[in-house]
Amino acid sequence: QVQLVESGGGLVQAGGSLRLSCAASLRTFSSWTMGWFRQAPGKEREFVVAFNWSGSKISYADSVKGRFTISGNNAKNTVYLQMNSLEPEDTAVYYCATSPHYVTTRASDYNYWGQGTQVTVSS
Repeated sequence: QVQLVESGGGLVQAGGSLRLSCAASLRTFSSWTMGWFRQAPGKEREFVVAFNWSGSKISYADSVKGRFTISGNNAKNTVYLQMNSLEPEDTAVYYCATSPHYVTTRASDYNYWGQGTQVTVSS
Protein backbone atom coordinates (compact mmCIF):
# COMPACT_ATOMS: atom_id res chain seq x y z
CA GLN A 1 0.00 0.00 0.00
CA VAL A 2 1.18 3.51 -0.85
CA GLN A 3 0.47 6.76 0.97
CA LEU A 4 1.23 10.06 -0.76
CA VAL A 5 1.68 13.46 0.92
CA GLU A 6 1.87 16.70 -1.07
CA SER A 7 3.52 19.91 0.10
CA GLY A 8 4.81 23.20 -1.28
CA GLY A 9 1.58 24.95 -2.17
CA GLY A 10 0.88 28.55 -1.28
CA LEU A 11 -0.01 32.02 -2.53
CA VAL A 12 1.98 33.52 -5.38
CA GLN A 13 1.61 36.44 -7.78
CA ALA A 14 0.95 35.87 -11.45
CA GLY A 15 4.23 35.16 -13.21
CA GLY A 16 5.76 33.61 -10.12
CA SER A 17 6.90 30.06 -9.38
CA LEU A 18 6.22 27.24 -6.94
CA ARG A 19 7.68 23.78 -6.48
CA LEU A 20 5.38 21.05 -5.22
CA SER A 21 6.61 17.85 -3.61
CA CYS A 22 4.93 14.49 -3.19
CA ALA A 23 6.46 12.02 -0.74
CA ALA A 24 5.51 8.35 -0.78
CA SER A 25 5.40 6.30 2.41
CA LEU A 26 6.53 3.16 0.62
CA ARG A 27 8.68 2.52 -2.40
CA THR A 28 6.58 2.54 -5.53
CA PHE A 29 6.92 0.07 -8.35
CA SER A 30 9.39 1.34 -10.92
CA SER A 31 6.97 0.53 -13.70
CA TRP A 32 4.13 2.57 -12.18
CA THR A 33 3.11 5.98 -13.44
CA MET A 34 3.38 9.06 -11.22
CA GLY A 35 1.15 12.00 -12.01
CA TRP A 36 -0.28 15.33 -10.93
CA PHE A 37 -3.90 16.44 -11.16
CA ARG A 38 -5.64 19.61 -10.04
CA GLN A 39 -9.15 20.63 -9.11
CA ALA A 40 -10.58 24.13 -8.89
CA PRO A 41 -13.84 24.96 -7.08
CA GLY A 42 -16.83 23.94 -9.16
CA LYS A 43 -14.71 22.10 -11.72
CA GLU A 44 -13.85 18.48 -12.35
CA ARG A 45 -10.44 17.08 -11.55
CA GLU A 46 -8.06 17.94 -14.38
CA PHE A 47 -4.98 16.11 -15.63
CA VAL A 48 -1.74 18.10 -15.38
CA VAL A 49 1.22 15.80 -16.08
CA ALA A 50 2.37 12.19 -15.74
CA PHE A 51 5.61 10.26 -16.20
CA ASN A 52 7.24 6.93 -15.60
CA TRP A 53 10.43 6.56 -13.60
CA SER A 54 12.48 5.43 -16.58
CA GLY A 55 11.83 8.76 -18.29
CA SER A 56 10.74 7.06 -21.48
CA LYS A 57 7.35 8.78 -21.45
CA ILE A 58 6.15 12.15 -20.14
CA SER A 59 2.74 13.57 -20.91
CA TYR A 60 1.77 17.20 -20.20
CA ALA A 61 -1.60 18.86 -20.48
CA ASP A 62 -1.61 21.52 -23.20
CA SER A 63 -2.45 24.18 -20.63
CA VAL A 64 0.86 23.69 -18.77
CA LYS A 65 3.32 22.76 -21.52
CA GLY A 66 6.42 24.92 -21.38
CA ARG A 67 5.61 26.14 -17.86
CA PHE A 68 5.45 23.04 -15.63
CA THR A 69 8.06 20.30 -15.25
CA ILE A 70 7.72 16.96 -13.49
CA SER A 71 10.70 15.18 -11.96
CA GLY A 72 11.43 12.54 -9.36
CA ASN A 73 14.01 11.32 -6.87
CA ASN A 74 13.64 7.57 -6.67
CA ALA A 75 15.97 7.24 -3.66
CA LYS A 76 13.77 9.63 -1.68
CA ASN A 77 10.47 8.22 -2.98
CA THR A 78 9.54 11.74 -3.97
CA VAL A 79 8.09 13.34 -7.09
CA TYR A 80 8.17 17.08 -7.83
CA LEU A 81 6.22 19.56 -9.89
CA GLN A 82 8.08 22.75 -10.79
CA MET A 83 5.56 25.41 -11.80
CA ASN A 84 6.78 28.57 -13.53
CA SER A 85 4.97 31.53 -15.11
CA LEU A 86 1.93 30.83 -12.97
CA GLU A 87 -1.41 32.27 -14.01
CA PRO A 88 -4.62 32.88 -12.03
CA GLU A 89 -6.15 30.03 -14.02
CA ASP A 90 -3.68 27.67 -12.32
CA THR A 91 -5.38 28.23 -8.96
CA ALA A 92 -6.54 24.84 -7.65
CA VAL A 93 -5.88 22.06 -5.21
CA TYR A 94 -3.07 19.95 -6.65
CA TYR A 95 -2.95 16.20 -6.09
CA CYS A 96 -0.25 13.67 -6.77
CA ALA A 97 -1.22 10.12 -7.63
CA THR A 98 0.14 6.83 -8.87
CA SER A 99 -1.21 4.31 -11.36
CA PRO A 100 -0.30 0.80 -12.52
CA HIS A 101 -1.19 1.88 -16.07
CA TYR A 102 1.32 3.25 -18.55
CA VAL A 103 1.51 7.07 -18.33
CA THR A 104 -2.25 7.44 -18.36
CA THR A 105 -4.08 10.78 -18.31
CA ARG A 106 -7.29 9.33 -16.89
CA ALA A 107 -7.96 10.05 -13.22
CA SER A 108 -9.93 6.81 -12.93
CA ASP A 109 -6.76 4.84 -13.73
CA TYR A 110 -4.98 6.13 -10.61
CA ASN A 111 -5.35 4.04 -7.47
CA TYR A 112 -3.47 6.06 -4.82
CA TRP A 113 -3.92 9.77 -4.14
CA GLY A 114 -2.43 12.36 -1.82
CA GLN A 115 -4.48 14.77 0.29
CA GLY A 116 -3.81 17.73 -1.98
CA THR A 117 -2.06 21.07 -1.56
CA GLN A 118 -3.62 24.46 -2.33
CA VAL A 119 -2.08 26.69 -4.98
CA THR A 120 -3.46 30.22 -5.28
CA VAL A 121 -2.24 32.63 -7.96
CA SER A 122 -3.22 36.27 -7.60
CA SER A 123 -3.35 38.86 -10.36
